[in-house]
Amino acid sequence: MDKNAVKSEKLIELVDYQETAVVSKEIIKKDSGTLSLFAFDTGQGLSEHTAPFDAFVHVLEGKAEITVSGKPHRVGSGEVIILPANQPHSVKAVQRFKMLLALLK
Repeated sequence: MDKNAVKSEKLIELVDYQETAVVSKEIIKKDSGTLSLFAFDTGQGLSEHTAPFDAFVHVLEGKAEITVSGKPHRVGSGEVIILPANQPHSVKAVQRFKMLLALLK
């Protein structure tokens, strides 16, 4: 298939859950930023870290707790949250959830 061919897809179907795991799939990688999908099993997460760029998270299904600079935020299906550059943040699945992460350079 031509890699330049345009087609529509359901984001939620491009990444699958795995038991006791976090699964990620990079969709776009450019000098200007990246777009990645994640699927988190219940209780799984990403430990606290910082990024040098702003990030935009869109929860596609399920529920998560995203902590930014020590303040927890519960986000669910259809909700978004901005993770400011250089502020510590972590992610934990309250229940299985999928998210789209846009990292903007």
